[in-house]
Amino acid sequence: MDAFNLQDLTGEFTVLDVVICLLLSFLLSASIGYVYKITHRGASYTQSYVHTLVMNGMIVAIIMLVIGSNIARAFALVGSLSIIRFRNAIKETRDVGFIFFTMAIGMAVGTKFYLLAVIAAVIISLVILIMTRFNWYSRRVISQILKVQVPNEAKFDNMFDAAFLKYTGSSELISVDSVHGGMLTELTYSVGLKKQSKIQEFLAEIKQINGNNRVSLIAGYNSTDL
Repeated sequence: MDAFNLQDLTGEFTVLDVVICLLLSFLLSASIGYVYKITHRGASYTQSYVHTLVMNGMIVAIIMLVIGSNIARAFALVGSLSIIRFRNAIKETRDVGFIFFTMAIGMAVGTKFYLLAVIAAVIISLVILIMTRFNWYSRRVISQILKVQVPNEAKFDNMFDAAFLKYTGSSELISVDSVHGGMLTELTYSVGLKKQSKIQEFLAEIKQINGNNRVSLIAGYNSTDL
């Protein structure tokens, strides 16, 4: 190194610092990943995303360890990271929150705020678990989307009025589309069911009226990934 006039800055932190940084960031990020797994709702769960959460926490911790209190390194890091582009769209805003969660824990561990990292990880995880367990801020689905396919010659203006009057408190025709190469007409309604327990009976009656063509009811985006 002397021949090339290179300076090794590894001496600014010890091997123990590196081990503690990696081990603690891994344990905390892994626990956050587990909280994400058990509290996730919907169909967009991917194992690779949870792996990314764990990696994210550890990598951020190492980055903060490297930067230390050196402002020049911090600006160099910002410049190098600005060239990264993320192509995958995140489906849920909640997923963004978990990314920031692991980043914050990684930053705390990397700057040697070990107690802060542990306390923050535990408390925030408990808050997430409580919100999920007691279903905080949920909103009862008032209206649902009903899609019904009918033959082209069908007079659909009053076709389902009796079923709607029996099972729904409100119904409104939203759109009319031609499907299957113009062979069928798809009707999209906004409906408010009187009783959620009567969904099967409602759909069965609609299918009986439309000649057993396709009928689908979208339960709502509170519990379904659209």
